[in-house]
Amino acid sequence: MAGDQVTLLDFWSSPFGMRVRIALAEKGVKYEYSEQDLRNKSDLLLQMNPVHKKIPVLVHDGKPVCESLIIVQYIDEVWKDKAPLLPSDPHKRAQSRFWADFVDKKVCFLFLNGSSIWFLILFLF
Repeated sequence: MAGDQVTLLDFWSSPFGMRVRIALAEKGVKYEYSEQDLRNKSDLLLQMNPVHKKIPVLVHDGKPVCESLIIVQYIDEVWKDKAPLLPSDPHKRAQSRFWADFVDKKVCFLFLNGSSIWFLILFLF
């Protein structure tokens, strides 16, 4: 949508933020990236996500959207002029959601628990 002001509050290595960055790239949405210091949270982050105080947060025209899967759904609904992020076939859409859930429960769990990246690579391959 022309004239939109989009800002992503994120941290460079966050797998949750990466999910949002991929969705924005797929939709061709231009946005401002705001790197957040997770040990010293900015006033903007605390204002935009007062409940969880976590990244990522997508700020679209001054209105925040929190939680990566919700942000991805929001991106898909707002920027409809581009190809949809999920397939139109219900079974294929369910498979896509399965793999997103798998990443949340397996891959991100390893990331959040400080496991070695090499273990992650070996686990996936």
